[in-house]
Amino acid sequence: MPLVTPLSADHDPETRELAEFFNETLGFCPNSVLTMQRRPAISKAFINLNKAVMANEGRVTSALKRMIAWVSSNATGCRYCQAHAIRAAERYGAEQEQLDNIWEYKTHSAFSDAERAALDFSLAASLIPNAVDDTIKTELYKYWDEGEIVEMLGVISLFGYLNRWNDSMGTMVEEGAIESGEQYLGKHGWEKGKHV
Repeated sequence: MPLVTPLSADHDPETRELAEFFNETLGFCPNSVLTMQRRPAISKAFINLNKAVMANEGRVTSALKRMIAWVSSNATGCRYCQAHAIRAAERYGAEQEQLDNIWEYKTHSAFSDAERAALDFSLAASLIPNAVDDTIKTELYKYWDEGEIVEMLGVISLFGYLNRWNDSMGTMVEEGAIESGEQYLGKHGWEKGKHV
């Protein structure tokens, strides 16, 4: 049972219009947004931040951004966001072999060295205490420019917010996200947990 019950998708017309973005990303409006709209300024600001962070300005692909989000969410333990991130990675063209082996990104041949550097950055930046150090920086700068690093940290930071929001709320995970979570993450123990 969530801490706060989501409202109808029709509750706030401006939020509903902005939230159409998620129909492309996930195939549905997330319950997190439906809860945020109890204070429409928060839901609208969040959706606009999400759109800005997920826009592609450099070589960081939409699929890689969603895998960065998954690594961050996995590090913090938010099962809701893990399922959403893997579903969005799937919908944005992540290779099947990457989806099937996301848990082994550090060693699996489906991931390039540039992707590993980005995903290692996501992991280090999501830990408490923060583990971004000179080694992470050196690896990032081998493959990515400063604008792309800003894009990556935007994703990590956005999901830091979402991980706290959804784990604290116990946000109910939606059916489509459950399917993706079970398909790609279930073999490693993913389950809905408190997000039922």
